[in-house]
Amino acid sequence: MKPPRKLHIKSYGCQMNVYDAQRMADTLGGEGFIETARADDADLVVLNTCHIREKASEKVYSELGRLRLLKEQAAREGRNMRIAVAGCVAQAEGDEIIRRAPTVDIVVGPQSYHHLPQLLARAARREHAIETEFPADDKFAHLPPPKADAIRARGISAFVTVQEGCDKFCTFCVVPYTRGAEVSRPVADLVEEVSRLADHGVRELTLIGQNVNAYHGEGPDGTSWPLGKLLHRLAEIPGIARLRYSTSHPNDVDASLIEAHRDLPALMPLVHLPVQSGSDRILAAMNRRHSVRNYLDVIDRFRTARQGIAFSSDFIVGFPGEREEDFAATLALVAQIGYAAAYSFKYSPRPGTPAAELAEMVSASDMDQRLARLQDLIDHQQSAFNMAAIGTTVDVLFERAARNPGQVVGRTAYLQPAHVMASPDIVGSVLPVRIESLERYSLLGELALPAPRTEPKPSPISIGA
Repeated sequence: MKPPRKLHIKSYGCQMNVYDAQRMADTLGGEGFIETARADDADLVVLNTCHIREKASEKVYSELGRLRLLKEQAAREGRNMRIAVAGCVAQAEGDEIIRRAPTVDIVVGPQSYHHLPQLLARAARREHAIETEFPADDKFAHLPPPKADAIRARGISAFVTVQEGCDKFCTFCVVPYTRGAEVSRPVADLVEEVSRLADHGVRELTLIGQNVNAYHGEGPDGTSWPLGKLLHRLAEIPGIARLRYSTSHPNDVDASLIEAHRDLPALMPLVHLPVQSGSDRILAAMNRRHSVRNYLDVIDRFRTARQGIAFSSDFIVGFPGEREEDFAATLALVAQIGYAAAYSFKYSPRPGTPAAELAEMVSASDMDQRLARLQDLIDHQQSAFNMAAIGTTVDVLFERAARNPGQVVGRTAYLQPAHVMASPDIVGSVLPVRIESLERYSLLGELALPAPRTEPKPSPISIGA
């Protein structure tokens, strides 16, 4: 019997890459691979790349330089290490990766990783194996189900990709070119996958997609189901205590999704709804296809449907042509809404996107200064939101033993980390916790007897003031 081969996967970027990495491991497990946390003793190293963040390609090539040395060391030890580049940089760069880093054996795009066993066979013949086309076959139909021990090892929370690709073509975004057009998985397939996860201990599920609320998968009745209807079906699966989804587009928030937030206790009251800018002029240049007023109307619809709902968002600072008055409009929008959290980044051009051709660039110093101002406001809002939890009793889903001896850590409905002194036997349980204090971004409290909940309901206007 051959000893198992070792697989090391390093993922960059988005939640979808976390899910993709797990499914790669499931696929390669059937080829005799077991995962290792170390690259230096792996037989196969996969860099699962992301093209969203700044200088993504440069970071990959830098890592490949380090892996080249490990591969040479493995050869001296009589081991044959293979290196694969997967994900969105692989899709975008293709043959260029092999040209710049000939030590790479396999280049595979995010729609083709189910072909990794065949690509490995080609690499064993000392061929460079490159697959970056958008295949006609559905990769999900070819992926093996994760094994029970792998599910349990990954913890009580899981990501499930329900939708891939994007048809929006925001001018700054490379996703339509690296992930392709919007595609949704059938409801029956998702019910089967989620049921398996629940059977082996998963309690919280996050549905993910590049534009997740554009979901339009085929339902068992033969009709196209929206995300809200899918959430209702998944909430019926025994064992699933919490549901989340990410990332959404304001234009795809339909009545079924609003109703799901109104009607499903399992659907958590934190919505990640990127807006990118508070200026209509910049939103038009970004091809976001919505105005600030449209965005605020969507926020109002959520708030009307569910008391205590909170929001997070994404912002790009310094988009080409952004003036001080445009940035001031962004600050005003943030102050008006009052976010529980938000992610903000300086604009950086992505090759092949329309925005990369725009000439009216914002200076680096202006971008730095604006980003600092925006992040100060967001940090103030997040701190106020977290402080509002002190003195309340909130439900916490406990995930694992904490680093501090005797503590167990979980998350609130708003994804805030919460620590209590308790036995690790409570992992996997949703229990009421009386919040007593705040330490940086973590809530500290003690287990409470079941009692009426007093979830924090901070005023969105006051925390932004």
